[in-house]
Amino acid sequence: MSKLLINKLSGLYLGTHLQDMSGVATGIDGKQAAQQLLVHVSHVDGDAQADPKHHGGLDRVLHHFPREHYGQYRRWDLITQLEDAPSMGENISTVGLNETQVNIGDILQIGAVTVQITQPRSPCFKLNLQFGHKEFALAMQQSQLCGWFYRILTPGIIQLNDKIELVERRTDISVAEAMSLYFSPTFNASAYDRLASCEGLALSWVNSLQRRLALQTVEDWQMRLYGPSGK
Repeated sequence: MSKLLINKLSGLYLGTHLQDMSGVATGIDGKQAAQQLLVHVSHVDGDAQADPKHHGGLDRVLHHFPREHYGQYRRWDLITQLEDAPSMGENISTVGLNETQVNIGDILQIGAVTVQITQPRSPCFKLNLQFGHKEFALAMQQSQLCGWFYRILTPGIIQLNDKIELVERRTDISVAEAMSLYFSPTFNASAYDRLASCEGLALSWVNSLQRRLALQTVEDWQMRLYGPSGK
């Protein structure tokens, strides 16, 4: 039997507007509120990403971000009082569900759409530009208040008043723990083996972990966290 996680969504968002932010194309600030999302296996109608290599694709069709995280980022003075959903570029916003409560590989039912959690969001320097704080991406990485991505198992329509139910739990690694294992600066082969073998994990994360194991080192994160101009 399915387990109810959320009784009602807080918001649905989509958009095709891309903008130039300090010479970088991004769609993070182009989402608008919607009453429903028409979800396909590979995309959402009326939604777009500026960087398909790192956003979108079959493992990242929908981005879910807990709305209460905005309050925490405000308390840390990383965002302003006016910044709220969908400033993170999310498609789905909820209150009452966070990274410790959902696992990699979880199969969820959201309205008519069946999804699987594939990975946490990997914070990048575009968040620094979005919120005007050069350490925002690093703060998200360290706090694990990142949201997560879904692949689509059964396409359909998600409505604003839909519930989120847990259909099946496939692994014992929460989204928060996946962040902790993946973004620890210390090389840990056993942790990488455990995470890479996690059912449902996004292929890009599996490949990254396998590269670390092959090279016996953790990649440099400076470009991702701070962009071409660095710190």
